[in-house]
Amino acid sequence: MQHPLVSMRELCGLFGKSRQAWYDGQKQEDQTTLEYELLLEQVRAIRHDLPRIGAEKLHLMTADWCHQHGIKIGRDRFTELLKEHNLLVPRRTRKVSTTISHHQYFKYSNLVKDVKVNRPNQLWVSDITYIQVVNRFSYLSLITDAYSKKIVGWALKPNLGVGGPVAALRMALAQKGTNGKKKLIHHSDRGIQYCSKQYTSLLLGHDILISMTSQNESSENQIAERVNRTIKEEILENRGFHSHDHAAAEIERAIKAYNLVRPHSSCDYLTPEKAHLREGELRKKWRLSNRHRQRKIQIEELEEIS
Repeated sequence: MQHPLVSMRELCGLFGKSRQAWYDGQKQEDQTTLEYELLLEQVRAIRHDLPRIGAEKLHLMTADWCHQHGIKIGRDRFTELLKEHNLLVPRRTRKVSTTISHHQYFKYSNLVKDVKVNRPNQLWVSDITYIQVVNRFSYLSLITDAYSKKIVGWALKPNLGVGGPVAALRMALAQKGTNGKKKLIHHSDRGIQYCSKQYTSLLLGHDILISMTSQNESSENQIAERVNRTIKEEILENRGFHSHDHAAAEIERAIKAYNLVRPHSSCDYLTPEKAHLREGELRKKWRLSNRHRQRKIQIEELEEIS
């Protein structure tokens, strides 16, 4: 039996809508679809340089572009849109130690536990991570300014010797220039590279105070480890490279993107390069997870009771 066709006017009437309203709705839906497609292209362009950057930062980085093109989309809808198109980045949790702390060199005390950082070149933090190159590793040494989160020195070497950290330190010293009599602290783990006479002599020769983590307390160097993870896991995506030179070129590109393009949630969503030109407190803009938010509420309630 053939079913009778229902006219558009009758169909709209069933839902209490005029035919014009239906066509307007279709037009609006088509416009929104087009806008979202253009927005997704912007996201993919940003991901070319920052492959694993999260949805919250992407929403911030595309805000001006959306405003210029009259596109209105909230953070939650933006995250849903990325999820619908498989553009959310899964978290990776993996840690490999590159610290050799059992050695005969002098180990310095932790000077930064109660230090409030309020300007660039007040506290530098250092760390080393490994990079896959064919069937072996190269080792990336980074020095980060704790205030601006700018990477001020870096070096990639084929071994874990002191050469990499020293090269990164020389780069950091060269970009620092003269800083009057303002105190600068260099903080690191207790690895043999940072305790070596070659490294400590270079620091002391530039009147830089030396600070190190307590024994087996990697949590005291979290800023450096976090920046390492961002470069390695978010921007380089933990991928391997076909040669040491190839890895060095990609790391240089990654560090430029990190310093110049990627907004930092702990620096009022400024890029590290822009934050490095500031002084004074920088607002932190990260969002607490539900678990951390509940924990914070519990702590506040306990404090009120006590």
